[in-house]
Amino acid sequence: MNRALIHSGVWLLVIVLALAFVLLGADFDFDYVIPKRLARLGAICLGGVCVAWSSLVFQSITGNRILTPAIMGYEAVYLLLQALLILLLGSGSLALLGPNGNVLISLLCMFGYSWALHRWLLRDARSNLYFLLLFGLVLSVVLGTFTQFIQLSISPGEFSVLQGFSYTSFNRIQPQQLLYSAVLVALVGLLGLKTLASLDVLALGRDQALSLGVDYRRYVRLYLALIAVLVAVSTSLLGPTAFMGIFVANLTYALAGTSRHRLTLPMGSALAIAMFIIAQFLVEQVFNYKTTVGILVNLVCGGYFLALMIRSRGRT
Repeated sequence: MNRALIHSGVWLLVIVLALAFVLLGADFDFDYVIPKRLARLGAICLGGVCVAWSSLVFQSITGNRILTPAIMGYEAVYLLLQALLILLLGSGSLALLGPNGNVLISLLCMFGYSWALHRWLLRDARSNLYFLLLFGLVLSVVLGTFTQFIQLSISPGEFSVLQGFSYTSFNRIQPQQLLYSAVLVALVGLLGLKTLASLDVLALGRDQALSLGVDYRRYVRLYLALIAVLVAVSTSLLGPTAFMGIFVANLTYALAGTSRHRLTLPMGSALAIAMFIIAQFLVEQVFNYKTTVGILVNLVCGGYFLALMIRSRGRT
């Protein structure tokens, strides 16, 4: 089948799903229901772009299609921060910090974490990139242990609030937060689009990139910084997305039939948005909020990840 036709079909599916999500069962209530759904749809689109771009770019610079930025420890840092805020400020931390305070603190914390990783660990791009991945994996486990320790030290009510942060959700988005996040993502997107050719070369590997005249170390730092912004935005707004990136990236490669980022990034964004819309629609219309988007996404994407690992092991 023509790849352009597949690409157009994916975006057509997104448009149909978006219209169904906004209008189905809304009774054309433009005073409350539809505006609320449009806000959630905006968060879905923003989160889908962040997940797709960060995962595809991260896999390109690491040369591995079963890794996602979650291995760098960003989500673990976010959950530990929320646990500390609840421990220190109580369950009313959201009210004390205001509608944008928590998101701003989360962004600053993860930006600082990313800067520390780049400053002290990524000094030599050739050897320390893999050390950076190992360090992020170990740190995720350590931070997760601290988070669990804090969970045992808080009250059941505060624990339920903390659990709310550990699941992907589009219902806690505020319009002002959405606007600020959209500006950040737009800036990252513009910078990324200007360097797509270098990213295509970088995906060939370090030696090939250097032989073709690409400053490998500079671009690895640049793309890791952009990934940090995208992951910080998506995690602070939506919560952890776990295996979502692996599923979206591998499905994108299969449908696009190429690794050129000019084609894979838009298609990956469309697939992520479509999956989020379907998950949110099921939560609202089928399960009546008795489950969460995070649980549905992790169920599908986690099963795919296990199947991918078993298949890869069978080929070795």
